[in-house]
Order: sequence, then C-alpha cells, then structure tokens
Amino acid sequence: MSLLKRLGSTPPPSEPAAPAVTAVTPLPPPDATPSSPPGNLRSGPESQPLTGAGVESAAETVDEQRLLELSLWIVDRIQASLGSQNELKRTPETERMLQERFARVYQQAGTSLNPEQIKRLFTMVCDELMGFGPIQPLLNDDTISEVMVNGPYRVYIEQKGKLKLSPVRFANDEHVLKVIDRIIRPLGRRIDRKWPMVDARLPDGSRVNAVIPPCAIDGSTITIRKFSKNKLKVDDLIRFGSLTPEMAEFLRACVISRLNIVVSGGTGSGKTTLLNVLSNFIPDDERIVTIEDSAELQLAQEHVVRLESRPPEVDGTGRVTIRDLVINSLRMRPERIVIGECRGGETLDMLQAMNTGHDGSLTTLHANTPRDALARMETMALMAGMEMPLKVIREQIASAIDLIVQQTRLEDGQRKVAYITEVQGMEGDTVVLQDIFKLEILGKTPEGKIQAELRPTGVRPRFTPRLESHGFKLPPNIFGAQIPGKKAR
Repeated sequence: MSLLKRLGSTPPPSEPAAPAVTAVTPLPPPDATPSSPPGNLRSGPESQPLTGAGVESAAETVDEQRLLELSLWIVDRIQASLGSQNELKRTPETERMLQERFARVYQQAGTSLNPEQIKRLFTMVCDELMGFGPIQPLLNDDTISEVMVNGPYRVYIEQKGKLKLSPVRFANDEHVLKVIDRIIRPLGRRIDRKWPMVDARLPDGSRVNAVIPPCAIDGSTITIRKFSKNKLKVDDLIRFGSLTPEMAEFLRACVISRLNIVVSGGTGSGKTTLLNVLSNFIPDDERIVTIEDSAELQLAQEHVVRLESRPPEVDGTGRVTIRDLVINSLRMRPERIVIGECRGGETLDMLQAMNTGHDGSLTTLHANTPRDALARMETMALMAGMEMPLKVIREQIASAIDLIVQQTRLEDGQRKVAYITEVQGMEGDTVVLQDIFKLEILGKTPEGKIQAELRPTGVRPRFTPRLESHGFKLPPNIFGAQIPGKKAR
C-alpha cells in the first residue's frame, strides 16, 4: 500500500505498534536545511534510561518525543522546498500538496512507522505548517478553556474549571518561540529581549499573553484564554447556572434602559463572557463603539465600530492607549461605549463620558466584591494624573455607575454571578450600595461540588422608574416578593 493511501486509510489491527528508527544525526538548527532525520531521541533535558516500573509510560513519552522531532525535521525539509511561501492556509488544496511533499520526504527519512503513527506524524506536520504546533490539538478541543505553556516541557490546560498537566510537549524553547512568532506576526506586534512580553489574540478571538527570557526564567511561556466557538447567549448562562431567568430579565431591562453597568470579578471568572452577553441586549438601531486591548468582544449587532489599542514601535513611538481611544470615541457619535477592561487612567475618562450623556456604557474591571470595585475605580481614576479630592472622584462614580455585576469563580470551577448591586448615591463621604441579587453558598457535595443558590434580596432598585419609562414593569416576584397563593422558593 502506498504512503499516500495509508495517510487516508484506517490502519489494520495487525500492524506492528513498535516503530524503529535508524541511527542518524541530531536535529539541526532551524535556519539550516537538515540532511538526515533525528535519531537517538530523548524525552526531555533530563532523560533517564528506561528501567523499573515506569518503563511503559516512559517509552510512550520517548515515542511521542521521537515523533515530534521527526515532524520538525520533515517540516524543515518541506519549508525549504516551498521557498518564500511560508504562510500556508488550511485548505483542501494545501493539504493535498502537503500530503505529496510529506510522502516524498518521509521516504527519505529511512524510518519505519505503522499507519497510525504515519497519520499522527502527518497531523503534527500540518499543525506545524498551518496551525500553532503542538498546542493546536488543545485549541481544537472545545472542552478546554485555557492553555498554559510553562516552558517547552510543561503544558497545562483548564478543563471544566480544573487545571491539569497535559501530555503535550515542545522540542525546545526555540520551538515555543516559533509558535509565539506565528501568533503575533499577523497582528504586527513584537516581542524581543528589549520588550519580552506581548498581548495578542488568535484568529478566533482567543486571548494570548506571552513572556520570553530573560523575564521568563524557566523558558518562554504562553497563556491562551480560549473563547467558545459557539458564541454564548444568555440562555446558555442560565443553563450553566451562572444566573437565573429572573436575573437575566432584570439585566436585559437594565441594558435596554441605558443604565451604566460595571462587570467586576477576578481573573478567569468570566467577566468578558458576561460582558458579551450583556452587550447583545443593546438594540440593533444604536451605534456601538467597542474599545479593547485585544479585540475579543463578539457583538451580534451590525452597527459596531471596533477599536483596539496599539503597542509602541521599537523606538518607543506610535503607542495608542485605551485612554486615547476612549477620548477619541467621544468624537465618534457613540450611543453606547463598551470598554473591554478598565486598567488605568481611562477610568476617569469613562466616568466623564457616562456623566455627559453617554448612558448605557459597559465595562469590566478586576475586583473581588462590589465594594472593592468602587475602591479600584477610585485608584484607577487617580492614575489619570489629575489631582482631584477623593470625595470628588467618589461623587463622579456614584453619579455615573448605576449597577455593579459581580462575577465569581467558585473553588470547584463553577462561574456564577455573585452579586447584582445598585449604586444608590452618596451619604456623606461614602458611596451607598444595595444588593439586588446575591449568591448564597449552601454547602458541598461528597464529590466536592459546591451547592449555591442565586436569590433576590427582596429590595427593589431605586432606578425602577427608569426601567418603567422604557416599558419594563418587572413583576414583584423577580425581586423576591411572594405572590399570594404561591409558595416561596
């Protein structure tokens, strides 16, 4: 059976499982054209002889490492044959072309693999040439929400809210750098020893952060926050238990009624996902301007202007900050301003916009409670560099912000809305907050799953007349009032 046919066929069960490789020279540097396939491969920088009880698992690791280095050798040969055509798009025509070239190069390798291993090797070559290398299978897996590369030999994933070590490995640190370069090159971003950090995004909108040596001591790191390929809607959050139908109806009324809303929460708590859901409540006939560090929001409306900050050039010029974009957006006749995240002085400009007629604005920030969110806004407003009394800033916050939605991630990985809190105004020097909905922890199951219930506090918000003026007369049971003849929940 020819190699091309074996690539497209299912291997027979009688095929041998143990591959054999001839003794050959080590893997050459990436910029050189290798003449021989890699051999005598190890499982990592501290590989030990295969002895004792762990022989089987160690052999599997060595086998996978051997395939990885062989795939890189084949990739170098194919790239040398392509010349200047380095950027390959994943199309049926490209895959057929790669199949032919792979078959020719594989025959030169003098390597004996069974059909299943040949298929695996071809997939690895395609991921190197048209994807993001060893982590491409993790990016394709919809059950994985985060990918964390801690150097070339340790790749962690988050699955169902829990962290676990994956079997994926890179060949070396230079291999990781190649993948980082492939991610940031289309975006015009840079990373080097002078500036060893970068924020970027994948074509599907997933958020990427990379740090390389000398700042990354144990090897280059990549952190990818994946976004679901299927855009989540409010019904999905209700099904997941992140919020209740009553809370969803209340938030929809607040967004349509042009209340200014802040979504706060810790890292990985689901702030951006919730912001996306809330943004989709905005009516289709309104002009929306979104401002982000890396464009991640996926709004369903047609009239959306997306703005993205820009890092400085090598000489330090050309930087465009979130604050610059917020100031500029006010000249763009926005009816809604959606800021991906407030991290600094742009908070003051956002508050000014909310207080000068740009109602219905949305943003997120990092904070653990609604009260902490207020303190964070005070601190970030002071970062704008304008010397203002703290009381004046608090008055600006109390006047601008109507609602704080607190998102949290529980110990077992569940993501839930913990508070929906109204900002009622000022009493003396203090901003008054009132919880409308609150998450109550009931206990933990023997399996370790946290049992929690989202409940209304029984208090109607003071901005109820604003909701009613937009046609929302919410029934009392949404806020916890018991309807006669019905049992309380």
